Amino acid sequence: MTTINRRDALLLGLTAGMACATPTWAEAGREKVTVALDWTPNTNHVGLYVARDKGFYAEAGLDVEILPYADTASGTLVSNRVADFGVSGAIGFFTQRAAGADLKAVYAVVQTETGRLMFKADRADIQRPRDLDGKTYGGFGSDWENALIGMLIRNDGGAGRFETVTLGTSAYEALANGAVDFTLEVYTWEGIKAELENKPQRAFRYADYGVPDQHTTFILSSNAYLSEHPQRAAAFGRATRRGYAFAAANPDEAAALLVEANKGMLTDPAFIRASMKALVEGNYLARPDGTVGEIDRSKIEAMGEFLFTAGILRDANGGALTTRPVFSDYFSNDYLAGA
Repeated sequence: MTTINRRDALLLGLTAGMACATPTWAEAGREKVTVALDWTPNTNHVGLYVARDKGFYAEAGLDVEILPYADTASGTLVSNRVADFGVSGAIGFFTQRAAGADLKAVYAVVQTETGRLMFKADRADIQRPRDLDGKTYGGFGSDWENALIGMLIRNDGGAGRFETVTLGTSAYEALANGAVDFTLEVYTWEGIKAELENKPQRAFRYADYGVPDQHTTFILSSNAYLSEHPQRAAAFGRATRRGYAFAAANPDEAAALLVEANKGMLTDPAFIRASMKALVEGNYLARPDGTVGEIDRSKIEAMGEFLFTAGILRDANGGALTTRPVFSDYFSNDYLAGA
């Protein structure tokens, strides 16, 4: 008897759904492309919805389906050829790729780190990272968090010793009620939400204490898909870049479009507009010169080296890599050409 676990069921279900829809795609005369999200729809995804709903994908000859978010990592869906592209956090991408997943980053959603270490503004006992020694961190259970926080504290002259309680997104509630002392957040989402709710916070930026800056979020594909469909991938890359460029230049319109596309989930338009404002004004979506999407090799190399040195990158058997990967193979800007 064959046993199908939850992950296999999801893969089979999505694949079956795509197969059933094939006649409609053919009738439309456009090539089908699927994109998996890394979380429920949010402003990191705005360029995808803009490109779809403003007709940029259709003009490129594509019928792009943004798959509903599920609890299977987008990188897993992409590497298993269930989705053609997927939005992924940088650390998840690096760790999956190091473990042998067939993945390649083809688009940088954000141009600089959106994460930060955050704590309540009234904590007079926390003025710099070394003050976190001995305090309690509410976290998400990854090796990356321990390496990141330890480096911040040590680079500020501390010992890098702290307690960890794994809470997931409940960490924000735990911070508010004083159950933990600090946590990590995405400034352009949780940080903006806290500002709107008048919950004063202070934070440390990772790069201010020796942690390499990074593209926090990527769009990935698989080498297999890119080899089989180079022209389709390039059409997708160019139209996606056009969508994010539009969003960076027209944040309020893009925010309204994102809300309209996700009425059941995004019920606070003011919050979405504020998040978009932060993404634009902080030069997250676009560099100061207006560049969107392009992956910076130096950032890939620096973050890859940090993760490798910290022992976070592991092989398929769970052992720490002993040979430094060729990080230039982890990404390509070729699918943005001509955008």
